[in-house]
Amino acid sequence: MKDHEAKALFKSTLEDYQLTKKERGEIRGLLDAVKADDQKRALYRSMIFDEARTALATADAGQRLQVLDLIEDAVKAVHPAENLPAGRAEASSAFFSPDDNCVGKIIDLLSQARGSVDICVFTITDNRIAEAIEKAHRRRVQVRVISDDDKAMDAGSDIDRLDRAGIPVRVDRTEHHMHHKFAIFDKARLLTGSYNWTRSAALHNEENFLITSDPELLKPFSRMFEKLWRDFS
Repeated sequence: MKDHEAKALFKSTLEDYQLTKKERGEIRGLLDAVKADDQKRALYRSMIFDEARTALATADAGQRLQVLDLIEDAVKAVHPAENLPAGRAEASSAFFSPDDNCVGKIIDLLSQARGSVDICVFTITDNRIAEAIEKAHRRRVQVRVISDDDKAMDAGSDIDRLDRAGIPVRVDRTEHHMHHKFAIFDKARLLTGSYNWTRSAALHNEENFLITSDPELLKPFSRMFEKLWRDFS
C-alpha cells in the first residue's frame, strides 16, 4: 500500500468514527508490509493524528470520545507495544524535511507527552507547533522553552505568545546565538537535528531530525538543557 493509500484508509476510518474488522485487518497488513521500518511506522502514526485532528474539528462531544478510542486502536495496530523487545529502548528514527511529515511528528510527540517537555530551539514560528505546545501546557504537562533572544524578536516568532500563555520561557541575552534545536519529552525521548520549528523548515528547507530513547544520548542533552536553563535565568 502506498503512503497516499494509507492516508486515505486512516481518513475513511475516522470519518465514520468506526474501526471495522476489515479496516483493522488492512492496518495490520500495513504493519506486516513495513515490518521493522520504524520510520514508516512513525509516518503512519503521524498520519493518524493528522486525520484525527481534522475529524475532531467537526465532531460533537460523543463523536470526540469515539475519535479518541479510534486513535488508540489505530496507533496500537500500526505501532504495537509487542514490537519493542522487553527491556530495550524504542528504536531511533530519522526524519527529513520537506519529504517527511516532520511538523506532524513534533505535534504527535507533544500530544503524547504526559509529564514534561523541555524545548531548546533556535527559533519557533510555526503556529501549529505553538498551538500543540499550549495544549500540552493546558494538560498540565510541565513545559519549558529555551530560545534565542534575537530570533524571539523576529516577525512571526511564537516565543512571546508562549510566554503570555504562562509557559516558562528563557532566552540567551548575549551577542552570540543559542543555536540548539532539540527537545526532550517525558525525560524519555529526545528529538534533535537541524530542523527549526518554522513553516519554512516544514515546507521548503532541506532539514532533518532524529528521535531516540537511547539513555546515553538523553543524559547529556538533559544536562545541557538544565545548564542553559540556569545560565539564562
